[in-house]
Amino acid sequence: MERDGLRIAYLDWGDPSSDVAVDPLIVLHPNGFCAGVFDPLARRLGDRFRVVGVDLRGHGASETVTVPALLGNDAMALDVLAVADELEVDHFHLLGVSLGGGVAIEVASAAPERVRALMLCEAIAIDSTAREQQHFSFGDGEHPRAVGARRRRAVWPDRATIVESYGARPPLAAMAPEALAAYVRWGFVDRPDGQVELACAPETEAAVFDSGDRHGPTHTFERLVDIACPVSVLAGTDTDLARTWFGAQADLLGVDLTLVDGGHFFLFEDLERGSVLIREHLG
Repeated sequence: MERDGLRIAYLDWGDPSSDVAVDPLIVLHPNGFCAGVFDPLARRLGDRFRVVGVDLRGHGASETVTVPALLGNDAMALDVLAVADELEVDHFHLLGVSLGGGVAIEVASAAPERVRALMLCEAIAIDSTAREQQHFSFGDGEHPRAVGARRRRAVWPDRATIVESYGARPPLAAMAPEALAAYVRWGFVDRPDGQVELACAPETEAAVFDSGDRHGPTHTFERLVDIACPVSVLAGTDTDLARTWFGAQADLLGVDLTLVDGGHFFLFEDLERGSVLIREHLG
């Protein structure tokens, strides 16, 4: 589908021929990833949810975007709502991981009447005081994660080589093999020369991390007060991010912070546990 002049892609794991009533669940991925990373979880949830994963703009099969001003959480949220409209999904549950959690907050605040429940897994939404204390904007310099993103190897000989490399080093080494394989399947595109290339351009990932010129983490934190649906806030016990970020989200929403064994991508580390968590927190 197209919105704002951009192609926005999505994956729909629903079964149109099924006569079993299930609730729609829209899932939103981390920065640099794609909707396909949810495939193993979506297949475990088919009896309860019709899972739809949106490739956020600049990611996956959606159109490449590298201009920071076009990569705001607010713009991505409108893309998500446009996908829901395209599928004629009026009401849905919503799950966001990392960047996807920030976008999910924007969706839930922009369309409170449509979101039944919201599950945030280390959503990147930070109050302005914490941002200053953490030097999140790094003044006139680049965010360290943006530097790392720009250094990512974009072209590989084949997907098997990627799996072997990513699976041997953090943070992706902690992911369940099924989840890593799903990311590599959908998160890379085939090239005419037989090699494969990152679907999300390193510059796109870097632009999201360098949040100074877009509607980013501090703007999104302020939208938490507009959420009307039930919300769960989860964080990994071994996250490399500041746990206080997620505690502040939970405090503002008036809920308890749920800690889960694992790192920033804990939802993808143990897929059976991830499926149980989703069922518990989204009904």
